Amino acid sequence: MTGHSEVVASFDDPADNLAFDEALLRAAPEAPILWIWRNTACVVVGRGQKIEREVKVDVCASDGVPVLRRASGGGTVFHDPGNLNITLVLPGLGLSKEPVKPLEALGELMSAAVSELGLPPRIGDRGLFVGDSKLCGFAVFRTRTGLLAHSTLLVSTAAERVGRYLTAAPPDPRPLDSHRSQVASLADHGLRKGVADVTAAVRKAAAAQLGEPATRKPSASEREWHRSLLHTRYHYPAWHSEGAQRK
Repeated sequence: MTGHSEVVASFDDPADNLAFDEALLRAAPEAPILWIWRNTACVVVGRGQKIEREVKVDVCASDGVPVLRRASGGGTVFHDPGNLNITLVLPGLGLSKEPVKPLEALGELMSAAVSELGLPPRIGDRGLFVGDSKLCGFAVFRTRTGLLAHSTLLVSTAAERVGRYLTAAPPDPRPLDSHRSQVASLADHGLRKGVADVTAAVRKAAAAQLGEPATRKPSASEREWHRSLLHTRYHYPAWHSEGAQRK
């Protein structure tokens, strides 16, 4: 296997993290990239979703929890430090020069990591489950030069905290609405692992799937895309509220 790079980067502002997540893809990677990261408390909606259908906006405002938008599709998620985010970015063609399926690649990685932690995972509708409860959500974003899939992994975040900020399924389902599932963290399953142990399991799974990693800092291209995306999207309020970009 040719290996992959693991990018070491973190930002205090969730909007900065979301911008860097997209920047990894926009910089047109030539080899697989892994990024493992966390956010402070926030709600993140999918690219085309309507906030009023997904989020208890008044509760978020009362608790000081920002509502942000990402570039990928998929459903609305709650982030906090008890939730580990895993980003996998792949070139447009896989290592075998055949088209790759990023969600399948990420599902394989996350299944191996959860198995390493001692739980029996299964891939279900839009995520990874243990029993009937969702442990990881998946989303994907594609460009001409690459493919990005990212996952949330509930380490210790309580299901009640997720439910405090996200709405129930609406009575008039629409195609872009989130598919609500019962959620449970690793801790809820009796697995009292810290973030460091869970991160180690993800890294082990990535090494087995993608080859040994080369740890690195963000490249010049990734930093430039990060700055650009902050201006046009992630530091622009209309992006988060309605998906509009600044020109």
